[in-house]
Amino acid sequence: MANTGKADAGRGSVLKQIVSSDKIGLIAALALVIAVFTYLTNGNFISKGNIINILIASAIVGMVVIGECYLLITGHVDLSPGSVAAFSGVLVSILLKNGFPLAPAIVIVVIVGMLVGWINALLVNRLKLEAFIATLATMSIFRGLAFIICNGKAVFVTSSAFLKMGSGRFLGIPIPVIIFVISFIVFMIILDRTRFGRNVYMVGGNATAARLAGINAQKLRTKIYMMTAGFAALGGIIQAGRMSSGQPSTSEGLEFDAVTAVVLGGVAMAGGVGTLSGALIGLFIMQGFNNGLMMMNVPSFWQTVSRGLLLIAALSFDYIRNRKRKK
Repeated sequence: MANTGKADAGRGSVLKQIVSSDKIGLIAALALVIAVFTYLTNGNFISKGNIINILIASAIVGMVVIGECYLLITGHVDLSPGSVAAFSGVLVSILLKNGFPLAPAIVIVVIVGMLVGWINALLVNRLKLEAFIATLATMSIFRGLAFIICNGKAVFVTSSAFLKMGSGRFLGIPIPVIIFVISFIVFMIILDRTRFGRNVYMVGGNATAARLAGINAQKLRTKIYMMTAGFAALGGIIQAGRMSSGQPSTSEGLEFDAVTAVVLGGVAMAGGVGTLSGALIGLFIMQGFNNGLMMMNVPSFWQTVSRGLLLIAALSFDYIRNRKRKK
């Protein structure tokens, strides 16, 4: 069956996925980005310090990439992660400033983030709103709430444990990178090797067949919306730790960076096709591109234009891939 083939596309070892034929073009694109910016920056692009900067930036965006990858495979999208991240960063900073221990504060904020995901799912599943419209609304709501709960001012934090979570290292590896790598491996295994992962592909590939197979698509999507928002909250917490403060204006465009990375990585906007390993390569392409522009001192407004063009390119590639699949 066609659905089985699509589900099989999401399974297999990391190595097999990365070297598979549909990843060769991605690897070539990543190599091109590295080569071009290495040349343009006189080798500074591949310096140890810059590689670490790219990895840290990738870790924060990568949290949302995991959730968006699952969502896009089911044929849905979430535009609220940037606002959820900003709201979460401010909320955790307020809690810590008012004497909450770090671990309970993180748990509370991640749960609040997951509740946002539940609200998104409720709007989509019960009110039958398009995912784009529903999450666009919550994006606006929680960006506004991020400003409201802190009166539009940054909330500074002095907790050493919190700051270490954002900027510390373990065995020389940045802690945000460790958190992302562990999360990525766990959720790639879930997507590749569990019944839940197979259901994700079936719902995205053929919702009718999934329903006949006894899969509750609404319940599954609710879990994924909650997972995506939970990851956004965790990313916002890490970002606040790196900045030593919760700031309501941070993480703007985070969701678009995540979607761009996922689509660049071969996940179909129409659903049913894609892998987390491909999304990871797409993430590195996008973050390498953004970092290269910053190293070349390209004005910020031109960087914004470039990111928009990269998103258009990703969507164009998705269109071309879909046409090939239908032939």
